[in-house]
Amino acid sequence: MSLTASPAPAPRPTYGAVLGSPYVTRLLAGTLTGRLPNGMAPVAIVLWATASGHGIAFGGLLSALYGLSSALAQPVKGRLMDRHGQTAVHLPAALINSALLVALPLTGPYGGAGLTTAIVVAGGLSTPPLEAGLRALWPSVLPDPRLRHAALALDTGTQGLLYIVGPLLVAALASTHSPTTALAVTAVLGMAGTATVALAPPARRWRPAPPAQEPAPETPRLASPALVLLFASLVGIGFAIGAMNVWAVSMAEQHRQEMLSGILPAAFSTGSFLGGLLYGRRHWNSTTTSRLVTAAAAFVAGWLPLLFLPGPYAATVAVAVPGAFLTVVVACAYVTTDTLAPAARTSEAYAWLILSIGVGQSAGTALSGRLAGQALASAVLPSAGATFALAVLLAARRRLVPPQQPTSSPRPSPFPPPPIGDPPCPTHQQSRS
Repeated sequence: MSLTASPAPAPRPTYGAVLGSPYVTRLLAGTLTGRLPNGMAPVAIVLWATASGHGIAFGGLLSALYGLSSALAQPVKGRLMDRHGQTAVHLPAALINSALLVALPLTGPYGGAGLTTAIVVAGGLSTPPLEAGLRALWPSVLPDPRLRHAALALDTGTQGLLYIVGPLLVAALASTHSPTTALAVTAVLGMAGTATVALAPPARRWRPAPPAQEPAPETPRLASPALVLLFASLVGIGFAIGAMNVWAVSMAEQHRQEMLSGILPAAFSTGSFLGGLLYGRRHWNSTTTSRLVTAAAAFVAGWLPLLFLPGPYAATVAVAVPGAFLTVVVACAYVTTDTLAPAARTSEAYAWLILSIGVGQSAGTALSGRLAGQALASAVLPSAGATFALAVLLAARRRLVPPQQPTSSPRPSPFPPPPIGDPPCPTHQQSRS
C-alpha cells in the first residue's frame, strides 16, 4: 500500500487572481478605454452629420465607412506590429485617429462632403489595433495557461460593454453639450486608453516569437486551409450580429417602442458579458475544437426562438442566449488561431479574425436592411448566419486540430509546460511572447 499522497488538484482560476497579476488591470482597462471610440465614433459621426445639415442618410454612410475602413485596415496594422512592435504602431495610430476626429467638425465651414468623407475614412483606417495587440500580450503577461484562459474570456466578454456604454455616453454628451463635444471626448478617451496600453512595459517589450528554424529565411506563410475555413465561419458569426442589430430596429418600429432598438442589442451584449464571466471560471477538459463547435451549435439554437416572432419582452430575454455563447465562440476562435498561425505573425492573424467578423457584420447589416420590412425574413437572418458558421466549422473540424510539433525542432518556449490535466483550450503555443 503506497503512502504517497496524490497531488492536489490545481485551484480553479479566479478573476481576482487574473486582475491581481502584474499589468493585467492596466492593460485591460486601457484597452477597453482606448476601444470606446469603436462604440462612440459611429454614433457621434451620425449625430454630428445630422446636426450639421448633412442629413441622416449621409451620416449613416459616414458611420458605415468609418467601421468598414477600421476593419479592413486591421491586417495591415497587425503585420506592422509583428515587424516593429506594439508601441511603434499604437501611438502614431491613436494620434492620427484622435486628431482626425477633432478635425471633423471643421469640415463644415471649410470643406464639403468629399473632405468630410476623406477624414472619416482616414480616421477609420488609423484606429489603433488594440484588440489584436492585447491578445498577443496575454502569453507574456500571464504565463499560467489557466489564468490566461480566464483573462481571454474576461477580455472577450467585456467587449459588449463598449457597445452599451459608448452610445449612451455619446447620446448624453450630444444632448447636454453638442455632437462636436462628443467627438472631442471620443478622441480624448481613445488617446488616453491607447497611451495607457502602449506605454506599459509589456507592450514596450513585446516582440513576436521568431519563426521556427527553416532552410529559407522567408516570412512564414499565414494563409492555410484551416485558418481560411475558421475565418470564413466567423464571417457567419458577424453576419448574425449585423442582422440582429437591424432586426432590433425592425422590432422597435413594428411595436412602436423606440427603445427596443437599443434594448435588444444591449441584452445581447449583456448575455455576452455574463457568458464570458461564466466560461472563464470553468475548468474545461474538452478540446478547444470541440468547445468551438459546441458553442457554435448553441449559438444557432439561441436564435431559433426569433422564428416564432416573439413579443418585445420575450425577444429581450431570447437574444441574451446567443449572446452568452458568442463569447465562447470568439474566445476559442482566438485560441485556435494562435495554435495554427505562424509564431511570427500572430498579431496579423488576430487582425484577420477581427476583419472576418467585421465583414460579416457589414454584410448582415446590408442584407437585413433590405429585408427589414418583412418580419419573418428579418428574424431568420441571424440564425441563417449562425447556421453557415456552424456548417463551415463542422466541415473544418479535423483541420482545426493543431498538428503535433516535430520533436526534432520544437518551437522555443519561455514558459514551463503546464501541469498534466490543465484544460486544452489555453495550452496553446506558449512561445508567443
